[in-house]
Amino acid sequence: MTDVLLDVHELSASYGPVLAVQHANLAVRPGQIVALLGANGAGKTSLLKTISGVVKPQSGVVTFQNQVISGRPTSEIAALGIGHVPEGREIFPQLTVLENIRMGAYLRRDSRQVAEDINGIYTQFPALRERAQTPAGLLSGGQQQMWALARAMLMRPKLLLMDEPSLGLAPILTQNLFAAIAELNRSTGLAILLVEQNVGLSLKIADYVYVMENGRIVSSGTPEKYSEQGDIARYYLGERNDG
Repeated sequence: MTDVLLDVHELSASYGPVLAVQHANLAVRPGQIVALLGANGAGKTSLLKTISGVVKPQSGVVTFQNQVISGRPTSEIAALGIGHVPEGREIFPQLTVLENIRMGAYLRRDSRQVAEDINGIYTQFPALRERAQTPAGLLSGGQQQMWALARAMLMRPKLLLMDEPSLGLAPILTQNLFAAIAELNRSTGLAILLVEQNVGLSLKIADYVYVMENGRIVSSGTPEKYSEQGDIARYYLGERNDG
């Protein structure tokens, strides 16, 4: 599977006695946006955390660029090129926007290039430049999500894991965010594994879709498959669709 960037094979993970991920199989190819959909509690966040090393796998294998990464420390996985934008954004509210963004460069030693990358981020997200010296806790929800994306991009990832980026955002801000995600993928070729409850917008930007239920991947296919069979999406997802 040389054309596969990320390969998840028979992955299982648990929180204590609770088996949150059960024998999951999933692949992301270079340049793809892959949507991982499912109801709350389906195991989507647990799967992302297991891929990024936050949760240790119980069994199975995760391979990234033909290297086995399952069970490795989070810092090593991040250094290989996997960025993670977690649910809730994990912002440091008392630090400025710029200080928060710089957190994404903690593994880098090329300070001049980091500065250039930050200027590039400001070009893509002008509102962050305007708020650079503002305490991050004063940003709007949409601005905080843009900040979280910017912090991850400063790591120069080859794959970005995004967990519920639209959480708490108004519909218009959600649409703007998804447009930014699609443009980022188009302009840079960055592969994205997207966990999201907004089915409609996810199907519009995704190249491939997996559906998760009770810790298992129960269905997969093209976005067209789920757009044409909305009853299936509603059954699995408790459909919330404002896209």
